[in-house]
Amino acid sequence: MKQIVQFLLIGLILLTVTVIYDGFFTLREDQQAMITQFGAPVGRPKTDAGLHFKLPFVQHVNFFDKRTQIWDGDPNQIPTNDKTYVYLDVTARWRITDALKYMQAVKTETRAQSMLDDILDGTVRDMVNKNNLIEIIRSSDWSTDTMSLTTTHTGGAPQRGRDAIAEQILEAAAKATPQYGIELLDVMFKRVNYIESVRLKVYDRMISERKRIAAEKRSTGEGKKAEILGKVERELKVILTEANREALGIKGEADATATKIYGDAYSQDADFYSFYKTLESYPKVIGANTSLVLSSDSDLFQYLKKVDGK
Repeated sequence: MKQIVQFLLIGLILLTVTVIYDGFFTLREDQQAMITQFGAPVGRPKTDAGLHFKLPFVQHVNFFDKRTQIWDGDPNQIPTNDKTYVYLDVTARWRITDALKYMQAVKTETRAQSMLDDILDGTVRDMVNKNNLIEIIRSSDWSTDTMSLTTTHTGGAPQRGRDAIAEQILEAAAKATPQYGIELLDVMFKRVNYIESVRLKVYDRMISERKRIAAEKRSTGEGKKAEILGKVERELKVILTEANREALGIKGEADATATKIYGDAYSQDADFYSFYKTLESYPKVIGANTSLVLSSDSDLFQYLKKVDGK
C-alpha cells in the first residue's frame, strides 16, 4: 500500500510538472499568439506580452511576429501608358494585425511574402500601365529646372509624380490585404530607371539640351561683352577728347605767356635781345665738324673773323 502511494505521489508530481511546463507560455513584446485545439482556433489572438495559460497536451500555441516587416519585390521592366519601358524596384512595409485570419489564410511568412508578391506586383503594373513615363520618374521635390529638363526629354508636363502613384498603389493594394490579417503600411519606389535603350536616348537628349543652353548662355555673354566694350570705348573717347582739349588749352595759354614774355624782353632793349639770341644760336649752329658757307657781309662771318684775327 505504501509503495502504491509513493508511485501515485511521484506520478502526481510528474503530472504537475508537465502541466506547469506545457500549460503556460510566455509571450514577448514582439510576438502575438493564436491557440489551437486539435488544429482548430480557440478564442481570440493573444497580443499582450507576459505569461499566458493553455490546456496542456490538448492545445497548441502558434506564435506570429507583431513587428513591422519588409517586402522587397523583384525588379521588373514595365511598360508605361506612353509605350515606354521603365525599370522599377518597389518595396513595402507590412504587419500582422489579425493573427486568426493570418493563421487561417496564410500561416507562414514565406507564403505571406508570396501573396504580397501577387498583390503588389499586379497593382504596381496596373498603375504604371495607366501613367506616362514622366509621372513615374518625376519626384515631388524636383526643382523647376530639373522638371523642365525632364519634360523636354519625355514629352508633356508632369501632373502628379511617383509619390502620388505610390499612394495610389498603397490604397489599391491595402484593400486586398485585410482578408489575410495583414495591414499594408506603405509602398515606396526603391529604384526607378530607364531601360538601357531608352537611357541612351535620354542621355543624348540631355547632352543636346545642355549644349543648347550653353550656346544660349555664351551668346548672351558675348552680347553683354560687346555692350560693355562699346560703352568702355565710348567713355574712353570722351575722356581722351576732353584731355586733348584741356591739353591744347593749357599749351595755348603757355605759348601766349611765352610770347608775351619774349615781347616784353624785346621791347625793353631790342639790340641786346638780338645780340643774346644770336649768341644763343651759335652753339646750335657751330659744332666740332661743322662746315659753314657764309657771305662776307654776314654778322656771323664778321664775328668769326674778329675771333680768328685775335
